[in-house]
Amino acid sequence: MKAKPTYTVAVVGATGAVGTEMIEILEERKFPVEVLLPLASYRSAGERVTFHEQELVVRELTQDSFEGVDIALFSAGADISREYAPIAAKAGAVVIDNSSAWRMGKDVPLVVPEVNRADIAKHKGIIANPNCSTVQMVVALKPLHDRARIRRIVVTTFQSVSGTGKEAMDELLEQAQDLLSFKELA
Repeated sequence: MKAKPTYTVAVVGATGAVGTEMIEILEERKFPVEVLLPLASYRSAGERVTFHEQELVVRELTQDSFEGVDIALFSAGADISREYAPIAAKAGAVVIDNSSAWRMGKDVPLVVPEVNRADIAKHKGIIANPNCSTVQMVVALKPLHDRARIRRIVVTTFQSVSGTGKEAMDELLEQAQDLLSFKELA
């Protein structure tokens, strides 16, 4: 019997809200990770994350971080993705980017697996995913579109503060606490 493949997976932005969730989902869904490489800024290097009951030390993201990496999940913002995703791809990793950096890239497929999984095969090293509101919407609209071609849709969305990171979430929490305590908002 042929052994199932396993992967070396880097998570860029491992200490952020989305990076932490990525690590949890890799574990929950039993993704075949042989080695998990948590990467973050120099400020977060040395912190620890837990994966399969093991504490892993977060390493500083550098240009040499992707040697031997099969899959690199990016969720550290567009600037980091623009700088490091091509480096990861050149090192041989398949990059899956959660930022806005590559969403309009000519040679970068914009993929929602439930909608256009086949487009994954078109990647040239980097795969982008749409904004979170778009993902939910197209998953719901796909079966309707398949039955009765949707030509146009008008949407208004409210964006989650979590998309801008932990600092913004902490600020919102502080503001909510102040508001509920009848304090003046800063």
